[in-house]
Amino acid sequence: MVTVRAPATSANLGSGFDVFGVALDRPADVVRVEKANKTTIDVTGAGSQYIPEDPEKNTVGAVAQALDAPARIEIDKGVRPASGLGSSAASAAAAAVALNVLYDCGLTRKELVPIAAKGEAVVSGDAHADNVAPAILGGFTIATDDGITQIDADISFVTCLPDIVVSTRSARQVVPKRTSISKVVDTVGKAATITAGMTRNDPELVGRGMHDTIVTPARAELIEGYDTVRKAALQAGATGVTISGAGPAIIAVCYDHAQRAIANAMLDSFAEFGVESRAYQTHIGDGAQIF
Repeated sequence: MVTVRAPATSANLGSGFDVFGVALDRPADVVRVEKANKTTIDVTGAGSQYIPEDPEKNTVGAVAQALDAPARIEIDKGVRPASGLGSSAASAAAAAVALNVLYDCGLTRKELVPIAAKGEAVVSGDAHADNVAPAILGGFTIATDDGITQIDADISFVTCLPDIVVSTRSARQVVPKRTSISKVVDTVGKAATITAGMTRNDPELVGRGMHDTIVTPARAELIEGYDTVRKAALQAGATGVTISGAGPAIIAVCYDHAQRAIANAMLDSFAEFGVESRAYQTHIGDGAQIF
């Protein structure tokens, strides 16, 4: 049996839609695999009742099929589904790394990224690598058609997950089909600022680059209390705030000393709307780890 822990992730970071992603040191999924004649899946943990165990409908089933590696797979969910924290990516990444070891496939971590992305497609309908890349490689990742660029960065975050469900498919449907060239130019500049901030471990630059005027405003309409929570986090010391992935989680970049105040401010703001939530004081972390 091979056991792998894969982290939650945050994709987009505002201006890096479908390109940027970071691995977070908490929460995480744990996946255990054992050779078998056919693939079976057992899911426990956060939101497990909503996750299909049919291999044809589960992210890890698609990964096992892509690797031609049938297995008995146990998934212990630490990352809630439909959270905006890369729940399906964590499972797919862990399964890809575990099955690669179990069957001695000999693939590199970067070669496993597109395979894990096939698992993501089961949930979102598209094989995007913005979540699975950091879940496998760790750090800050830039996923493009030309490949994956990975940067080991040291940045602190607070993620706040409200008890609201926003499906990835729904969040993709509200993305504008057209925008102005001025907004595109602004977004490119903001994305470049995030990248510079990551290379310098600078929360101020990363926060400044998170502002997005194309995708985030449309998705914010799906999250009750978003604007209020964002303002509260900024007032508590966050250098930037945006939607994590497709939402509903909200991610705030900050200095270490401000994490607790920001977490409390975000929790209190959601509570004003009668929405329960949970906050994680976290950092950019490692990718999938084999135990």
